[in-house]
Amino acid sequence: MKSKLATILSVAVLGSAALMFAQDAATDVKDAAKDTGHATKVAAKKTANATEEAADKTGDATKTAAKRTHGVFVEVVFGIGLSGAGESHGK
Repeated sequence: MKSKLATILSVAVLGSAALMFAQDAATDVKDAAKDTGHATKVAAKKTANATEEAADKTGDATKTAAKRTHGVFVEVVFGIGLSGAGESHGK
């Protein structure tokens, strides 16, 4: 009788330990998923900001290039001198 009781108690202890480890693992997975979600959200915000800044810089560069090359285009196509004497077109 004592050996049956000892066997039942040892099975119960081992079973409860397995359940506690399983719950701990589930909590770890949940925490890791939260951390990953947060990191993804932060990365998305940073990417959006960098993309917006790059778009602004590209727009500014395009505007500058258009201003610099417009005079060259008018001079070449229409023969009208818009740049001052002695100025180069590469400014």
